[in-house]
Amino acid sequence: MKVTDTSDLWWKSAVIYCLDVETYMDWNGDGVGDFAGLANRLDYLAELGVTCLWLMPFYPTPDRDDGYDIVDFYGVDPRLGHFGDLVEVIRIARDRGMRVIADLVINHTSDKHPWFKAARSSRTNPYRDYYVWRDEPPAHDGAPVFPDQETSNWQLDEKTGQYYQHVFYKHQPDLNITNPLVRDEIAKVMGFWLQLGLSGFRVDAVPFLLDESGIIDGSRLLPDPHAYLRSLRSFLGRRSGDGVLLGEVNLPRDEQEVFFGGVEGDELTMQFDFISMQNMYLSLARQDAGPLIAALESRPVGSPDSQWANFVRNHDELTLDKLSDSERQEVFAAFGPEERMQVYGRGLVRRLPPMLDGDPRRIRMVYSLLFSLPGTPVLFYGEEIGMGENLDAEGRMAVRTAMQWNAGATGGFSAARPSRLRNAVVAGGYGPEHVNVEQQRRDPSSLYSFIRMLVQHYRNAPEFGWGAFEVLPVESASVLAHSLTWDDRQVIALHNFAASPVSVPLDLGRAHAGCEVSELLTGESSHADAAGRTTIQLDGYGFTWLRVIPEGERLQY
Repeated sequence: MKVTDTSDLWWKSAVIYCLDVETYMDWNGDGVGDFAGLANRLDYLAELGVTCLWLMPFYPTPDRDDGYDIVDFYGVDPRLGHFGDLVEVIRIARDRGMRVIADLVINHTSDKHPWFKAARSSRTNPYRDYYVWRDEPPAHDGAPVFPDQETSNWQLDEKTGQYYQHVFYKHQPDLNITNPLVRDEIAKVMGFWLQLGLSGFRVDAVPFLLDESGIIDGSRLLPDPHAYLRSLRSFLGRRSGDGVLLGEVNLPRDEQEVFFGGVEGDELTMQFDFISMQNMYLSLARQDAGPLIAALESRPVGSPDSQWANFVRNHDELTLDKLSDSERQEVFAAFGPEERMQVYGRGLVRRLPPMLDGDPRRIRMVYSLLFSLPGTPVLFYGEEIGMGENLDAEGRMAVRTAMQWNAGATGGFSAARPSRLRNAVVAGGYGPEHVNVEQQRRDPSSLYSFIRMLVQHYRNAPEFGWGAFEVLPVESASVLAHSLTWDDRQVIALHNFAASPVSVPLDLGRAHAGCEVSELLTGESSHADAAGRTTIQLDGYGFTWLRVIPEGERLQY
């Protein structure tokens, strides 16, 4: 298979960049980021090498949950601009080689949404059945997602005397997908945004979308909730032949396989690999590659058209819920020992550089790992320059601070006074006077320049997105060595999780006797011996990407 034959599966080798329009660039000086500001920063993203832009919710909202409480699925929040501004962003992005996807939040609405306002007006209102109601909460209810904010998943609506379900906040009533009218509305929402030029969606809270446990009438339950997810994938395929559904599914491996659609691969196109992410932090804390290796090897095989999305951190808390209690405490002790750094008893509200005490060796090793693991890398805005968090902000807002473009008082995010910004700029050693785009773009040794280099080499090596994954046996417990093989091409990546240097013997097999081993990141090369063996030297927290080039083969960059 040639690279030119795979363009319809663009997401297999994409570089995804997540941002919140509200915190990225304020163009009109009102203290809130907007689409006009984003449009003027698309060349920056193209320069970095981003190929897919993921927009966090930009829909009209009361903004009690950072935009995830939506009052109109078909609109643009006026604080951010209007449809013309959004369409310009999509058009310019396409012109620069970037596709655009957006959050699809279809598990719930805001309680200010017209559907819910009508639903709570009376028990006989036609919109009543758009939501999930009970006379009394169930005796055995699940634990709230946000235990510091909610004590139940049900809230009494005093006007109608019934309780409505809300898996998240009480101001976010859950939609009832057993109602065919609701399912039709969701399809219309998807079709609307695809028609405007989106290339797919990041689907929020997918398991909760399919959860029917709150429905009383058993005859209303869907025979197979996953058939509904398959129908959304099919609809996407009809409307956009190369569209993507990137799902948030933080579940055990066997359940993740189901959300892919198993060997058929007919449900979610991609899923975030929460389990590998959490075990990566455990490996970092222990300086032992073992937990990450076990997590990677536990990935279900599934369909070759399914893909994992790898990430270091996202816009939510850095959840550690799939670790055991003792493992979670290890990560807390290493990277978030203070109570204000932890949230919900299960996660951290920190960004990577402060967690690693700003050690450039470890930071760069982690991002080298991100781009060399099998799957598609996802960056959260500001990661490319090493932004920190604001621990004075509440909960998950600690990492949703204004983008830092220059050393100014607001980091170049806005011409407004700092007091007018919705989210305060990070202060201290990770403030804009020390960490900003303007300085790093001019510095060839900066983190920005390093990540830009990683993007280029990742994009030039389709094995990372397409190749068959194999962990290579090595003697050192601190080293993850893995290969990715695609047709007749092979790359090998090695990462040392420990502070001590290590010598790593590699046995490539007699078939690779005398082959050239080219280091992708440095351009240096060596040769395996007559038995196909070579030795790689890694510094403390060192890493390397290698291409194996058989004798007589042409060098492929």
